[in-house]
Amino acid sequence: MQIILAAVGQRQPAWADAAYDDFAKRFPAEARLVLKAVKAEPRGSRSAEQMMAAEAQRLETAVPKGVRRVVLDERGTRMTTVQLAERMEFWLGDGRDVAFFIGGPDGLHPSLKATADETLRLSDLTLPHAFVRVMLAEALYRAWTLRNGHPYHRE
Repeated sequence: MQIILAAVGQRQPAWADAAYDDFAKRFPAEARLVLKAVKAEPRGSRSAEQMMAAEAQRLETAVPKGVRRVVLDERGTRMTTVQLAERMEFWLGDGRDVAFFIGGPDGLHPSLKATADETLRLSDLTLPHAFVRVMLAEALYRAWTLRNGHPYHRE
């Protein structure tokens, strides 16, 4: 299974790239974590709707057809680490790759949200994109270690 983070925004602070890379390299071959960063639409004279639509098109192009689609949204389902580990077990049994969609400054276009198999929240707060990538990579790694009996996670 491949776990894809499809994210708007190609340039992140060096600390965020380093932290993300640290977690990504910890994943085993059977659950590779891959970042697919797409260009954010330049902010200017276009409406937020138009910018989100352009970003959604880039995200759609970045992920393979047939993946399980998980949209990150502050109104999504809350999950504990244990619940995320259980979802990961389900995803592995499903046999499809999983793509997590992270929106740009204005969020994700409603048309992309409508295609989600699942909607997940990392926090009730709106978070900076650099944090989201790192937090999601760590949460997925923690869930992976929990389902595999590794001592990284402690209850």
